[in-house]
Amino acid sequence: MAKKEFSTGCCPRFNPKPWQNKSHKWKNKLFIKNTLRCFFHIPLGMNKVMMKNMDLMNAAHAKNPENICIIDDRGLFASDLYVAVDKPVPGAAMATLSGTYLSRVYEGQYNEAGKWAADMASYVKNKGFALKKLYFSYTTCPACAKAYGKNYVVIFAQI
Repeated sequence: MAKKEFSTGCCPRFNPKPWQNKSHKWKNKLFIKNTLRCFFHIPLGMNKVMMKNMDLMNAAHAKNPENICIIDDRGLFASDLYVAVDKPVPGAAMATLSGTYLSRVYEGQYNEAGKWAADMASYVKNKGFALKKLYFSYTTCPACAKAYGKNYVVIFAQI
């Protein structure tokens, strides 16, 4: 008997295969951009921001086909959140990203992010590239990660 997949009704189950050790070329990839207040790198009010983004996206009939949400950690007290969309979303601040990005998937507790970042930097260097910037993609909310039994984080390295 096949094992039945379940959904939390919140975050979709994450499949790491399309993101593990991959290269992505983005040309003016469209995102909703929000600035998040943080406390020592921990985003505050992210659920509220994501709900507002989802409401705006639904009203505009916009989709996030690859389910990409990335964070640019700007320091201890602020981060930028980028939510990929397939078309402009009225009422939202929009941004584009261009360039080549390498991605790797990590699994574990969020406090391992520093170790993952160092590993990603080493991976980029071993591939013969210079690292420009790291973006973190938290693939599910903490409640869904607990329900699914896996806490995946994808790191995108701009090269």
